[in-house]
Amino acid sequence: MAVDKVIRLHPDDNVVIARAALPAGLSIAGENLITAEPIPAGHKLAVRALAPGDPVLRYGQIIGFATQPVALGRHLHTHNCGMGDFQRDYAFGNAVKPTDYIQPQASFMGILRPDGRVATRNYIGILTTVNCSATAAKYVADAFRANPFTGSNPLADYPNVDGVVALTHKLGCGLNTQGEGIEVLRRTIAGYARHPNFHSVIVIGLGCEGNQIDALLEAEGLQRGPHLHTLTIQETGGTEKTVRAAMAMVQKLLPEANAVQRQKLPVSHLTIGLQCGGSDGYSGISANPALGVASDLIVRHGGTVILSETPETYGAEHLLTRRAVTPQVGQKLVGLMAWWADYTARNGGEMDNNPSPGNKAGGITTILEKSLGAAAKAGSTNLVEVYRYAEAATARGFVFMDSPGYDPVSATGQVASGANLVCFTTGRGSVFGCRPAPSLKLATNSELYARMTEDMDIDCGGVVDGQDNLEQLGRRIFDLILATASGQPSKSEKLGFGEEEFAPWSIGAVM
Repeated sequence: MAVDKVIRLHPDDNVVIARAALPAGLSIAGENLITAEPIPAGHKLAVRALAPGDPVLRYGQIIGFATQPVALGRHLHTHNCGMGDFQRDYAFGNAVKPTDYIQPQASFMGILRPDGRVATRNYIGILTTVNCSATAAKYVADAFRANPFTGSNPLADYPNVDGVVALTHKLGCGLNTQGEGIEVLRRTIAGYARHPNFHSVIVIGLGCEGNQIDALLEAEGLQRGPHLHTLTIQETGGTEKTVRAAMAMVQKLLPEANAVQRQKLPVSHLTIGLQCGGSDGYSGISANPALGVASDLIVRHGGTVILSETPETYGAEHLLTRRAVTPQVGQKLVGLMAWWADYTARNGGEMDNNPSPGNKAGGITTILEKSLGAAAKAGSTNLVEVYRYAEAATARGFVFMDSPGYDPVSATGQVASGANLVCFTTGRGSVFGCRPAPSLKLATNSELYARMTEDMDIDCGGVVDGQDNLEQLGRRIFDLILATASGQPSKSEKLGFGEEEFAPWSIGAVM
């Protein structure tokens, strides 16, 4: 079956997308035009002549405005298209519809904690209050790490323990002990301390830092106990004594951690973080909307999906507010956009600074275009709540969590909010993990998947090639989510990703 050389996403669009690199002088069937110049793969081709100031439409939505005359058949990108302001119609709740829940719910093999929380992995975590205790935490985790070269494996007798991981950061001191900056850090650490994928955690502090352990526990309602232990380097007597004390704690915890058994549990216990990084012109065509199909299935089976990356939702928020279950929920999202516009302006930037050089090389021209493609990850169900960064996501269904667009920071917040698995789409080839939650990598195109097979979990390029459809692909992603939640390792887990990528949002003045 012949496949069109371009992809038209909406009848109103004045651009189409090249399935592959197109030479100049090529006749485009169905669009009544000839390419006036070479068009890179995944990039846009003008199918109508545009005058300066004319809106550029993709997905039937504005992605920018022509900055100079654009003739029929020309390449449309950063050289002739730019940002511009336009009126959004938020139409709060206009697209809300009853969720078509599926019964009986699908299931996966998860770990049921005694308090009712459900895990997809079973780690022991070493957390830190401050950068000054990072080295000590890493020494503890390293003591229980397998060495593929020597064959040693300190956890060989504990097959049900996925590992001992140290999640360290560069924060914790030199900031106001009151206010937003430390609140965000404490909320993030507390979210990990409570995370069901940790059987237990040990929090290591220095002793003189701004983010004191006792203040952290009090502010976040945490209590020391069988699954939450603390050590302070200065009180314990130094680094070596602290490391040895923490190692002894881990050794004592391992038998109980190993005693878990996976059991059949409903999908309503899954919370999926939705991420995209290294996006390209295909992201909004293949991997993101296919993940959107899987997201709808998660929600229809009673689970939760978390969309984030607020700056990468700018320009698409009016589509999400239509799905907000109340005007108040929709207004929360609009309020976040206003905060980010002010935040970027105060720091000498603008919202369109977000698309990276890699995004642009892959065919994305403006943040508006990037956002419209990114929002597709959230499918079509109702937006039931909007959360602050790292705030516990207690509502079931599709929710939004505020975060920067920087993937490690955003995913860290999602895991702190309760995501026990992350799905990460990429068109340029982002490599990423986020322990204690497994991370699945979805390649937007088959060339990327073939080139980086060791990093990519699923190939979404069949949609671009015309060999696959979104519904089938979304179902395969859903099935892969269930298998991974049941213990099947992701590619990033096999490669050991997930500790260095822990990156709480640093906000506020560092003094």
